[in-house]
Amino acid sequence: MTDVQHTIRRSVSCSGIGLHSGEKVTLLLRPARAGYGVRFRRADLGGLEIPATVDNVDRLHYATGLSRDAGTVETVEHLLAALVSLGVDNVIVELNQAEVPIMDGSAASFVYLVHEAGLKRLTRPRRYLKALRPIALTRGEKRIALYPSDHFKVTYSISFDHPLLRHMTHTLRVTRESFVDDIAPARTFGFLKEVEMLRQKGLALGGSLDNAVVLGETGVLNSSLRFDDEFVRHKILDAIGDLALVGYPVIGHLVAHRGGHELHAAFAKKILEESEAWEIVESQVTGGAGAQGLPATVEVSTSATG
Repeated sequence: MTDVQHTIRRSVSCSGIGLHSGEKVTLLLRPARAGYGVRFRRADLGGLEIPATVDNVDRLHYATGLSRDAGTVETVEHLLAALVSLGVDNVIVELNQAEVPIMDGSAASFVYLVHEAGLKRLTRPRRYLKALRPIALTRGEKRIALYPSDHFKVTYSISFDHPLLRHMTHTLRVTRESFVDDIAPARTFGFLKEVEMLRQKGLALGGSLDNAVVLGETGVLNSSLRFDDEFVRHKILDAIGDLALVGYPVIGHLVAHRGGHELHAAFAKKILEESEAWEIVESQVTGGAGAQGLPATVEVSTSATG
């Protein structure tokens, strides 16, 4: 049986505030046909659509933004991570403002939203981007690479000038279940000393202890962490969402050190440019449920349509 594309079964919505704009936002997920992909629709701009592709990446200041014509949409990465990890290939993301709501700073609310909507099988096969040889990008001390693998796996390490974040590493094979349990709940984080600077730039206007982990000089200002290494898990969440901009679920081992949205987006573009380093494949399901990368057991075949 061929692993096929999915959309959501019914429309669902949620409301929240934009992390950087501070504005109240309503988000509505609508079902979409096979091959439609993920597209953001600005209801306040006459229905202008912005496909979630690397070609539309625009602003990358502390979040990932997209733009097309006169429209923009900001902070897309957490939602994109949830959609690709839960196997939603085609969906309309309708917004009445220019920013996806931050919710609690993680992807947990978007996981709940997709579960409420349910999944609907479509007739077109799901296609994956499978790494054939290493692809790498280095910018100073920041580096990221994709290596061949038979499933989607992420190894991420971070290092900050802070006693809690000197060095932290996490490795995870990304499946639907591991994403929901181990990555989606991890919240965005920031440093108290940077908050005023960000707000002077018109950023983080909606940020609070309710939607971010805030670090003081020696510790966390929030009551508790969800994981001991919540910070690096959130970096994995961001990387999954940014990598979704290649337009396909990925089969490969993503390894990153000290990355961020700019590095992730540049790497997504580099992947597509190095077309000899990967192939587009379809998978044949032989058992188990589908996940971000592959179903439990698959036989991968090269797509005839390229």
